[in-house]
Amino acid sequence: MSTGQMHPGQHPVDEDLVRRLIAGQFTRWAGLEVERFASGGTVNGMYRLGDDMVVRLPLVKGGANDVVMERQWLPRLAPLLPTAVPEVLGAGEPAEGYPWSWSVYRWLEGENPEAGALDEPALLAEDLAGFVAAMRSVTAPSAPQAHRGGPLASQDAGTRAAIEELRGIPEEGVDCDAAAAVWEDALRAPGWDGPPVWLHADLMPGNLLVRDGRLSAVIDFGCMGVGDPACDLFPAWNLLPADAREVFRAALGVDDATWNRGRARTLSQALIALPYYRKTNPAMARNARFVIRAVLGEG
Repeated sequence: MSTGQMHPGQHPVDEDLVRRLIAGQFTRWAGLEVERFASGGTVNGMYRLGDDMVVRLPLVKGGANDVVMERQWLPRLAPLLPTAVPEVLGAGEPAEGYPWSWSVYRWLEGENPEAGALDEPALLAEDLAGFVAAMRSVTAPSAPQAHRGGPLASQDAGTRAAIEELRGIPEEGVDCDAAAAVWEDALRAPGWDGPPVWLHADLMPGNLLVRDGRLSAVIDFGCMGVGDPACDLFPAWNLLPADAREVFRAALGVDDATWNRGRARTLSQALIALPYYRKTNPAMARNARFVIRAVLGEG
């Protein structure tokens, strides 16, 4: 759950706005109960609509294009994937003072998994590997470039700036020298020289749903596209314990160089997220701390 405003320029959204938008554009759903759904998400506000739908509205301009991209690609990807993904039921447009496109989706049952509290970590690791492998096998023309899907070096400036920022927050207890060493080692390693593959590119626990310990759905495809396959190795360090991490790696057959880049990419995201969200999004900050401990604990 978020506390306070996470981003500069964040647009205010609330239940009343959602009711007005629904009434103005989807009269068949007017009158259904609207209730804010608290989540650790950082880009969209989510509101339950009746019993079996959810409204997602971008909170910042940067998330507006993601809505349109999901409308285009999710119907094409859904039949190719072994796990449920969001189904767009309504394409909302700017109105009532709200400036961006928004969508109504079918509600997907499940709960976000919590790192350190998984019921079936090895089975979940296999499920995640199956999803990642299926994404990689997608072939589709005119694929977008995945967010974060480019060369590792493209994240260098942001990662180093975050490390320096964390040096000034000693209460977080981050071994910044060790983090810098992991990052620099990955930069020296071979980069991806194969064809780009399809990626979800944001496999955070908040974008996964589980039921009875198994993966039931993957949500929020706003970062999807093609790029370095290392970008979809995030769950190895942001969710799975060490033994399940190895199950995940073995199921995907990941080589050393790709594994090294995946670890560094996951660490980079956590290093950047921790100082940014530590006071506004406890879920994101907590997971960032988990990642940093997991990566640096590997030695």
